[in-house]
Amino acid sequence: MTAPNRNTLWGQVIADELVESGVTAAVVAPGSRSTPLTVAVDAHDDIETFSVLDERSAAFFALGRGRRTGEPTAIVCTSGTAAANFHPAVIEAHQSRVPLVVLTADRPPELRDSGANQTIDQDGLYGDAVRFDRTLPEPEPTARKLRSLRTTIDRAVGRSTGVPVGPVHLNCPFRKPLEPVDVPGDVPADLAAEAPLAVEGRDGPFVKTTQGRPEVTEERVRDLADAAGDATRGLVVAGPADVPTPDPEAIVDLAAATGFPILADPLSGLRFGDHCDREGVTVCGGYDSYLDAAEDWAAPEFVFRIGASPTSKVLRHYLRDRAERQVVVDPAGGWREAAFTATDLVVADPTRLTRSMVGHLDESTERGRAYRDRFASAEAQYWDAVDDARADETFEGEILADVAALSPDPSTVFVSNSMPVRDLDRFGRPRSADLTVLGNRGASGIDGITSSALGAGSATDDPLVLVTGDLAYYHDMNGLLSIARCGVDATIVLVNNDGGGIFHLLPIEAFDPPFTGQFKTPHGLDFEPTGDLYGLGFRRVAPGERFREAFTESVGSDGTQVIEVRTDGEASHRTRERIHEEICEQISDN
Repeated sequence: MTAPNRNTLWGQVIADELVESGVTAAVVAPGSRSTPLTVAVDAHDDIETFSVLDERSAAFFALGRGRRTGEPTAIVCTSGTAAANFHPAVIEAHQSRVPLVVLTADRPPELRDSGANQTIDQDGLYGDAVRFDRTLPEPEPTARKLRSLRTTIDRAVGRSTGVPVGPVHLNCPFRKPLEPVDVPGDVPADLAAEAPLAVEGRDGPFVKTTQGRPEVTEERVRDLADAAGDATRGLVVAGPADVPTPDPEAIVDLAAATGFPILADPLSGLRFGDHCDREGVTVCGGYDSYLDAAEDWAAPEFVFRIGASPTSKVLRHYLRDRAERQVVVDPAGGWREAAFTATDLVVADPTRLTRSMVGHLDESTERGRAYRDRFASAEAQYWDAVDDARADETFEGEILADVAALSPDPSTVFVSNSMPVRDLDRFGRPRSADLTVLGNRGASGIDGITSSALGAGSATDDPLVLVTGDLAYYHDMNGLLSIARCGVDATIVLVNNDGGGIFHLLPIEAFDPPFTGQFKTPHGLDFEPTGDLYGLGFRRVAPGERFREAFTESVGSDGTQVIEVRTDGEASHRTRERIHEEICEQISDN
């Protein structure tokens, strides 16, 4: 490895060690102070680079890619507020446990608090949202400094994929010159010969990090298995999936062995897949409605929970009020049960734990079959009611139902927060298809949704579908530039109800003013010009058959198309309420 100056050498070593540690992609937001990093990652043969002009969009693009692959993506920016614009994505990566390696360029230390241009205090910029945080030493072509640099890079990447998975931050100060210009004597000519280990590194990471996973004692596994096996009324509840995603087959095997139905969040990795057709397994998706009518059902004796807190408020409240024993499994020992009624926190890898539990269960007996059949019956009634409602009228939930039913097998589906993810939860019928459904449910913001989806799409050849609301689309219109710059095609379903439709769920709806002006916030924007601005196909259709035709055509075509569906947010909410009330009444009568 040769370099014309110490900054260039420093950048090359960082890029080289990132690769040796398993990083294969970097998202670069252009800037001056980050030149040594940008040049290095762009020149490295084993790093796929994506140039995203807006820092907030760049960070969410990297987040989406990391969420889809389960592997850390690096992001690079210049100093100052550029680094601050990474913060929303860093928070989401922290909250939803997505690996991310944040590289922020910085000015030399003496320029802090001096009035120097584009200089802020970047030490500890992201607070406790990162798993590892270091300001690197200033570049110096010495053996010890280079070995230290390689070690720090490896430790950081290792922490990003540790328990829990999450973002790490490396702050990188550089003095000028930043470009790879020759600086005579800056890098000793004999450095490589005198310190080959420091300059060239090792075959593989300089320091290998071996990730351990917490294990539960055999006695504890048997206790959990006995409790599950003895229960005549039990549930498997799968919230939004962590990284790495638990093996669906292991969770399904537990459900099959116990007879427990699986209440699968749409982001859990269990709502969709071949296991939906497995004999003896019931995957439920309509619980957000019918559990409100379950007061007369016997309470579940044993609930086995994995993943983050479920999207469904109805489900969360049902577990709060009804579950006798509720076991929350979290590999990091985190507490993600905001009702504070769980009885057990098991610090374990969900895949290994469920496999161990199944090994102690007699698969020939299903004590929970009658309870599962009750859920299966409620599911059938619920989906019949939804079909009847769709035959009579159109509403926003129908759009998500169609996306779930018509997305190609396989495909990646990214869904926005607020109403789209809730509608997918309530109207996305379980299906035997390879749908990877993703969303940003860590902090549940609507910023960066488009960029996150495009980042996820950049990591796979599967068709990409994004379902977003109008405010989320507006929030991240800058992210649309990545379609052309990063070579990602998508079908973008834009549900436009001219404002914050989710606020119709809240009591503030009854107070107007200020409801319309300060909460629903109609914007009156015409999004069709974004098609011309970003070189996208743009089509406006009504819900129902016209949407289904447009969607099917788009997912089967090359390029990116935006399908805008204009809806009435208030009317859609009234339809949701009516379906909810009707299905609850039907199930209560039974």
